[in-house]
Amino acid sequence: MSIIVGAGTRVLVQGITGNVGSFHTEAMLRYGTNIVAGVTPGKGGQEVLGVSVYDTVAEAVKKHNANASVIYVPPRFAAAAITEAIDAGLKTLVVITDLVPQKDAIEFVAKANRNGVTMVGPNCPGIINPSNRVHMGVMPAHVFRPGGTGMISRSGTLTYEIASLISRAGLGQSTCLGLGGDTIIGLDFIRVLEMMENDEETEAVVLIGEIGGNLEEKAAEYIGKKKYPKPVVAYIAGRTAPPEKRMGHAGAIISGTAGTAKSKIDAFLANGVPVAEKPSDIPRLLLETQPDKPGRH
Repeated sequence: MSIIVGAGTRVLVQGITGNVGSFHTEAMLRYGTNIVAGVTPGKGGQEVLGVSVYDTVAEAVKKHNANASVIYVPPRFAAAAITEAIDAGLKTLVVITDLVPQKDAIEFVAKANRNGVTMVGPNCPGIINPSNRVHMGVMPAHVFRPGGTGMISRSGTLTYEIASLISRAGLGQSTCLGLGGDTIIGLDFIRVLEMMENDEETEAVVLIGEIGGNLEEKAAEYIGKKKYPKPVVAYIAGRTAPPEKRMGHAGAIISGTAGTAKSKIDAFLANGVPVAEKPSDIPRLLLETQPDKPGRH
Protein backbone atom coordinates (compact mmCIF):
# COMPACT_ATOMS: atom_id res chain seq x y z
CA MET A 1 0.00 0.00 0.00
CA SER A 2 1.18 3.54 -0.69
CA ILE A 3 -0.22 7.05 -1.05
CA ILE A 4 -0.67 9.18 -4.19
CA VAL A 5 1.69 7.08 -6.34
CA GLY A 6 2.35 3.35 -6.41
CA ALA A 7 2.67 0.23 -8.53
CA GLY A 8 -0.29 1.21 -10.71
CA THR A 9 0.93 4.72 -11.53
CA ARG A 10 1.19 5.32 -15.29
CA VAL A 11 3.02 8.60 -15.80
CA LEU A 12 2.65 11.23 -18.49
CA VAL A 13 5.37 13.90 -18.78
CA GLN A 14 4.16 17.35 -19.88
CA GLY A 15 7.06 19.32 -21.32
CA ILE A 16 9.05 16.16 -22.12
CA THR A 17 10.89 17.65 -25.11
CA GLY A 18 12.41 20.56 -23.17
CA ASN A 19 15.87 20.37 -21.62
CA VAL A 20 14.55 20.05 -18.08
CA GLY A 21 11.78 17.62 -18.98
CA SER A 22 13.99 15.29 -21.01
CA PHE A 23 16.77 15.35 -18.41
CA HIS A 24 14.49 14.32 -15.57
CA THR A 25 12.56 11.87 -17.75
CA GLU A 26 15.81 9.98 -18.20
CA ALA A 27 16.39 9.94 -14.44
CA MET A 28 12.82 8.82 -13.70
CA LEU A 29 13.01 6.02 -16.29
CA ARG A 30 16.33 4.88 -14.88
CA TYR A 31 14.76 4.69 -11.42
CA GLY A 32 11.94 2.50 -12.70
CA THR A 33 9.04 4.95 -13.08
CA ASN A 34 6.45 3.71 -15.58
CA ILE A 35 6.45 6.64 -18.01
CA VAL A 36 3.96 5.80 -20.75
CA ALA A 37 3.86 9.01 -22.81
CA GLY A 38 4.91 12.63 -23.13
CA VAL A 39 3.13 15.77 -24.29
CA THR A 40 4.47 18.89 -25.98
CA PRO A 41 2.10 20.83 -28.25
CA GLY A 42 3.43 20.85 -31.80
CA LYS A 43 5.90 18.01 -31.14
CA GLY A 44 3.52 15.08 -31.57
CA GLY A 45 4.98 12.08 -33.39
CA GLN A 46 8.45 12.45 -31.88
CA GLU A 47 10.05 10.15 -29.32
CA VAL A 48 12.12 11.08 -26.28
CA LEU A 49 14.16 8.24 -24.79
CA GLY A 50 11.75 5.78 -26.39
CA VAL A 51 8.69 7.56 -24.98
CA SER A 52 6.07 8.60 -27.55
CA VAL A 53 5.23 12.31 -27.64
CA TYR A 54 1.74 13.69 -28.33
CA ASP A 55 0.30 17.12 -29.02
CA THR A 56 -2.45 16.84 -26.39
CA VAL A 57 -2.93 15.23 -23.01
CA ALA A 58 -6.28 13.78 -24.06
CA GLU A 59 -4.65 11.87 -26.93
CA ALA A 60 -1.86 10.52 -24.71
CA VAL A 61 -4.31 9.44 -22.00
CA LYS A 62 -6.54 7.70 -24.54
CA LYS A 63 -3.69 5.78 -26.19
CA HIS A 64 -1.69 4.86 -23.07
CA ASN A 65 -4.18 4.94 -20.18
CA ALA A 66 -2.01 7.40 -18.23
CA ASN A 67 -3.38 8.28 -14.78
CA ALA A 68 -0.80 10.80 -13.52
CA SER A 69 1.19 13.69 -14.94
CA VAL A 70 4.43 15.39 -13.97
CA ILE A 71 4.63 18.92 -15.35
CA TYR A 72 7.85 20.67 -16.39
CA VAL A 73 6.41 23.39 -18.64
CA PRO A 74 7.54 27.06 -18.39
CA PRO A 75 5.58 29.26 -15.95
CA ARG A 76 3.56 31.09 -18.58
CA PHE A 77 2.19 27.79 -19.91
CA ALA A 78 1.63 26.09 -16.55
CA ALA A 79 -2.02 27.06 -16.06
CA ALA A 80 -2.97 25.85 -19.54
CA ALA A 81 -1.07 22.59 -19.10
CA ILE A 82 -2.64 21.87 -15.72
CA THR A 83 -6.14 22.74 -16.94
CA GLU A 84 -5.64 20.43 -19.92
CA ALA A 85 -4.53 17.57 -17.65
CA ILE A 86 -7.54 18.01 -15.34
CA ASP A 87 -9.94 18.18 -18.30
CA ALA A 88 -8.42 14.95 -19.66
CA GLY A 89 -9.40 13.17 -16.45
CA LEU A 90 -6.02 12.80 -14.74
CA LYS A 91 -6.36 12.59 -10.96
CA THR A 92 -2.72 12.96 -9.87
CA LEU A 93 -0.65 15.97 -10.91
CA VAL A 94 2.90 16.82 -9.82
CA VAL A 95 3.73 20.41 -10.78
CA ILE A 96 7.46 21.08 -10.75
CA THR A 97 7.21 24.50 -12.45
CA ASP A 98 8.18 27.47 -10.28
CA LEU A 99 7.51 31.21 -10.70
CA VAL A 100 3.85 30.50 -11.49
CA PRO A 101 1.75 33.69 -11.20
CA GLN A 102 -0.37 33.59 -8.03
CA LYS A 103 -3.56 34.38 -9.94
CA ASP A 104 -2.99 31.32 -12.14
CA ALA A 105 -2.21 29.14 -9.11
CA ILE A 106 -5.38 30.20 -7.29
CA GLU A 107 -7.45 29.26 -10.32
CA PHE A 108 -5.90 25.88 -11.12
CA VAL A 109 -5.66 24.75 -7.50
CA ALA A 110 -9.37 25.53 -7.09
CA LYS A 111 -10.17 23.64 -10.30
CA ALA A 112 -8.13 20.65 -9.09
CA ASN A 113 -10.01 20.60 -5.78
CA ARG A 114 -13.40 20.81 -7.54
CA ASN A 115 -12.48 17.84 -9.70
CA GLY A 116 -11.04 15.61 -6.99
CA VAL A 117 -7.50 15.93 -8.32
CA THR A 118 -4.52 15.42 -6.02
CA MET A 119 -1.98 18.13 -6.87
CA VAL A 120 1.57 18.19 -5.52
CA GLY A 121 3.13 21.63 -5.99
CA PRO A 122 3.62 23.92 -7.80
CA ASN A 123 7.26 24.81 -7.24
CA CYS A 124 8.03 21.46 -5.67
CA PRO A 125 10.67 18.71 -6.00
CA GLY A 126 8.00 16.06 -6.59
CA ILE A 127 7.17 12.74 -4.97
CA ILE A 128 8.92 9.39 -4.60
CA ASN A 129 7.89 5.95 -3.36
CA PRO A 130 11.03 3.80 -3.02
CA SER A 131 9.29 0.46 -2.46
CA ASN A 132 7.38 0.72 -5.74
CA ARG A 133 10.21 2.49 -7.61
CA VAL A 134 8.01 5.44 -8.58
CA HIS A 135 9.63 8.86 -8.86
CA MET A 136 7.91 11.92 -10.30
CA GLY A 137 9.99 15.06 -10.07
CA VAL A 138 13.57 16.22 -9.63
CA MET A 139 14.74 14.40 -6.51
CA PRO A 140 18.12 12.60 -6.44
CA ALA A 141 16.56 9.15 -6.20
CA HIS A 142 19.73 7.38 -5.09
CA VAL A 143 19.47 8.79 -1.54
CA PHE A 144 16.13 7.08 -0.89
CA ARG A 145 15.60 3.48 0.21
CA PRO A 146 12.46 1.51 1.09
CA GLY A 147 11.36 1.90 4.70
CA GLY A 148 8.66 3.15 7.00
CA THR A 149 9.28 6.90 7.30
CA GLY A 150 6.91 9.20 5.45
CA MET A 151 8.30 12.63 4.66
CA ILE A 152 6.33 15.84 3.99
CA SER A 153 8.42 18.89 3.19
CA ARG A 154 8.28 22.52 2.11
CA SER A 155 11.96 22.42 1.10
CA GLY A 156 13.42 20.38 -1.73
CA THR A 157 17.06 20.43 -0.70
CA LEU A 158 16.29 19.62 2.94
CA THR A 159 14.15 16.71 1.78
CA TYR A 160 17.12 15.12 0.05
CA GLU A 161 19.52 15.84 2.91
CA ILE A 162 17.25 14.44 5.59
CA ALA A 163 16.24 11.45 3.44
CA SER A 164 19.91 10.61 3.04
CA LEU A 165 20.43 10.81 6.82
CA ILE A 166 17.41 8.57 7.40
CA SER A 167 18.66 6.06 4.84
CA ARG A 168 22.11 5.94 6.41
CA ALA A 169 20.46 5.28 9.78
CA GLY A 170 18.88 2.14 8.30
CA LEU A 171 15.30 3.41 8.48
CA GLY A 172 14.34 4.23 4.90
CA GLN A 173 11.25 5.96 3.55
CA SER A 174 7.71 5.09 2.49
CA THR A 175 6.41 8.08 0.51
CA CYS A 176 8.30 11.38 0.38
CA LEU A 177 6.89 14.51 -1.18
CA GLY A 178 7.61 18.21 -1.40
CA LEU A 179 4.52 20.36 -0.91
CA GLY A 180 6.03 23.28 -2.79
CA GLY A 181 7.50 26.58 -1.66
CA ASP A 182 4.84 28.93 -3.06
CA THR A 183 2.05 30.56 -1.08
CA ILE A 184 -0.61 28.83 -3.22
CA ILE A 185 -0.14 25.05 -3.41
CA GLY A 186 -2.26 21.95 -3.86
CA LEU A 187 -1.62 19.69 -0.86
CA ASP A 188 -0.80 20.83 2.67
CA PHE A 189 0.63 19.01 5.69
CA ILE A 190 -2.76 18.03 7.10
CA ARG A 191 -4.07 16.38 3.93
CA VAL A 192 -0.91 14.31 3.59
CA LEU A 193 -0.91 13.41 7.30
CA GLU A 194 -4.43 12.06 6.80
CA MET A 195 -3.22 9.91 3.92
CA MET A 196 -0.20 8.64 5.84
CA GLU A 197 -2.32 7.76 8.87
CA ASN A 198 -4.12 5.19 6.74
CA ASP A 199 -1.02 3.99 4.90
CA GLU A 200 0.22 0.64 6.17
CA GLU A 201 3.65 1.32 4.70
CA THR A 202 4.16 4.47 6.80
CA GLU A 203 5.20 3.88 10.42
CA ALA A 204 6.38 7.40 11.34
CA VAL A 205 6.31 10.85 9.75
CA VAL A 206 8.88 13.61 9.35
CA LEU A 207 7.57 17.14 8.74
CA ILE A 208 10.06 19.60 7.25
CA GLY A 209 8.82 23.16 7.53
CA GLU A 210 10.16 26.63 7.05
CA ILE A 211 9.36 30.21 7.93
CA GLY A 212 6.35 31.92 6.41
CA GLY A 213 2.64 31.13 6.45
CA ASN A 214 0.89 28.99 9.05
CA LEU A 215 0.86 25.48 7.52
CA GLU A 216 3.09 24.14 10.28
CA GLU A 217 1.03 25.67 13.10
CA LYS A 218 -2.14 24.18 11.61
CA ALA A 219 -0.46 20.78 11.28
CA ALA A 220 0.72 20.90 14.89
CA GLU A 221 -2.78 21.72 16.10
CA TYR A 222 -4.22 18.90 13.99
CA ILE A 223 -1.72 16.39 15.40
CA GLY A 224 -2.47 17.45 18.97
CA LYS A 225 -6.26 17.52 18.69
CA LYS A 226 -6.43 14.25 16.80
CA LYS A 227 -3.87 12.53 18.99
CA TYR A 228 -2.21 11.42 15.78
CA PRO A 229 -1.55 7.68 16.10
CA LYS A 230 1.87 7.55 14.45
CA PRO A 231 5.11 9.12 15.70
CA VAL A 232 5.86 12.53 14.17
CA VAL A 233 9.07 14.54 14.33
CA ALA A 234 9.71 17.95 12.78
CA TYR A 235 12.40 20.31 11.60
CA ILE A 236 11.93 24.03 10.88
CA ALA A 237 14.31 25.89 8.57
CA GLY A 238 14.93 29.63 8.82
CA ARG A 239 15.55 30.23 12.52
CA THR A 240 17.87 33.17 11.81
CA ALA A 241 15.94 34.68 8.89
CA PRO A 242 15.36 38.47 9.09
CA PRO A 243 11.75 39.72 9.08
CA GLU A 244 10.03 41.07 5.95
CA LYS A 245 12.58 39.42 3.65
CA ARG A 246 11.70 36.54 1.35
CA MET A 247 14.09 33.63 1.88
CA GLY A 248 14.29 31.40 -1.18
CA HIS A 249 10.60 30.55 -1.52
CA ALA A 250 7.72 32.88 -2.26
CA GLY A 251 5.96 31.52 0.83
CA ALA A 252 8.97 31.93 3.11
CA ILE A 253 8.50 35.43 4.44
CA ILE A 254 7.89 36.58 8.02
CA SER A 255 5.39 39.37 8.68
CA GLY A 256 5.46 40.65 12.23
CA THR A 257 5.19 37.69 14.61
CA ALA A 258 3.38 35.47 12.11
CA GLY A 259 5.23 32.69 10.37
CA THR A 260 8.37 32.79 12.51
CA ALA A 261 10.46 29.73 13.18
CA LYS A 262 9.79 30.18 16.91
CA SER A 263 6.01 30.17 16.48
CA LYS A 264 6.20 26.96 14.47
CA ILE A 265 8.61 25.23 16.84
CA ASP A 266 6.51 26.25 19.86
CA ALA A 267 3.36 24.94 18.18
CA PHE A 268 4.91 21.54 17.51
CA LEU A 269 6.37 21.23 21.01
CA ALA A 270 3.04 22.23 22.56
CA ASN A 271 1.37 19.39 20.70
CA GLY A 272 3.89 16.72 21.57
CA VAL A 273 5.97 16.75 18.39
CA PRO A 274 9.76 16.65 18.93
CA VAL A 275 11.61 19.29 16.89
CA ALA A 276 15.15 18.74 15.66
CA GLU A 277 17.65 21.55 16.15
CA LYS A 278 19.54 20.45 13.06
CA PRO A 279 18.78 17.96 10.25
CA SER A 280 21.22 15.38 11.57
CA ASP A 281 19.07 15.05 14.73
CA ILE A 282 16.15 13.59 12.76
CA PRO A 283 17.25 9.91 12.69
CA ARG A 284 17.90 9.96 16.44
CA LEU A 285 14.48 11.45 17.16
CA LEU A 286 12.83 8.88 14.90
CA LEU A 287 14.53 6.05 16.74
CA GLU A 288 13.58 7.56 20.11
CA THR A 289 9.92 7.70 19.07
CA GLN A 290 10.12 4.09 17.86
CA PRO A 291 12.09 2.30 20.59
CA ASP A 292 11.46 -1.15 19.09
CA LYS A 293 12.72 -0.11 15.67
CA PRO A 294 16.11 -1.57 14.77
CA GLY A 295 18.50 1.04 13.44
CA ARG A 296 22.18 1.34 12.80
CA HIS A 297 24.24 4.41 13.57
